Amino acid sequence: MSVRVLGIDPGLTRCGVGIVDVASNRTAQLVDVAVIRTPPGMPLEERLLAVGTGIEELLDKHRPSVVAIERVFAQHNLRTVMGTAQVSGVALHSAAKRGLPVALHTPSEVKAAITGYGSADKRQVQAMVARILGLSEVPKPADAADALAIAICHAWRSPGGATSGADAAGDRAGLTPAQAAWRAAERSTRVTVVPRRLAK
Repeated sequence: MSVRVLGIDPGLTRCGVGIVDVASNRTAQLVDVAVIRTPPGMPLEERLLAVGTGIEELLDKHRPSVVAIERVFAQHNLRTVMGTAQVSGVALHSAAKRGLPVALHTPSEVKAAITGYGSADKRQVQAMVARILGLSEVPKPADAADALAIAICHAWRSPGGATSGADAAGDRAGLTPAQAAWRAAERSTRVTVVPRRLAK
């Protein structure tokens, strides 16, 4: 049994969306990956509409069980933070309309899940994403790889989901070093989950 997760790396100029199927033994398979782009000169409301439409098309095409989004965090560039937050809101709305649960993960959570090291750099995360999915090269641009990382992170951390029974000693044999490192730390971290709401 596997779980299908749609991961989103929110952004106005480039919004990464990655869909993966993750089995109970944590093996992951790429389903699709896309980057929704909008030009900076386009009016804000039209950019948000374009991103929202792209996300909804992928939701309806692939029908994931859950949506995982990178949590907005403070940056020096206020405009970047605002755009990221606005796109996150659009994604949350799209998921809620379909009655899908949504999980928010910080960048450090994603890094720890994928590499076993919360301070890993982007190149390390991207290389591990390619390795986990059995890809010959890293998905590009970076937003695509980041979205896949978010999806994998959620599947590996999800209680009762793709990680069901993961604490059994017999499951450990098939883990990569990064997965084993994450298992040791996963009980000490938390995930913020937006409860499922029925669409009206």
